[in-house]
Amino acid sequence: MIGYVTVGTNDLEKASAFYDALLGEIGAQRAMDMETFKAWSNGGEAMFSVIKPFDGKAATVGNGVMVAIAAPDHATVDKLYAKAIELGGTDEGVPGMRGGDDSGFYAAYFRDLDGNKLNFFHFKQS
Repeated sequence: MIGYVTVGTNDLEKASAFYDALLGEIGAQRAMDMETFKAWSNGGEAMFSVIKPFDGKAATVGNGVMVAIAAPDHATVDKLYAKAIELGGTDEGVPGMRGGDDSGFYAAYFRDLDGNKLNFFHFKQS
């Protein structure tokens, strides 16, 4: 259903290097590489992208907006969260179960270099 998700950046070069390294950990590569827009895909239907705003104004963070990226297991969530922090991202919630131990939802939350909130998660339905 979702084709792609876009977050804004004020430094496309810096954001691109961050996401090249971070999303490369799950096999994603740039699927689109334009002057003001970069998008990554790992072969699935949905893509993740960063963009300099079309209106020429500064990119700002949307309050309540978050991008969630699925991971195949808890270990991958842990690895990706650690990589995001290593690359300069900031903590918004360390890896762990959310909604109780029996919920099956394991996630880690962080903000990228522009302050956009993201998470990596694994959801095992019972």
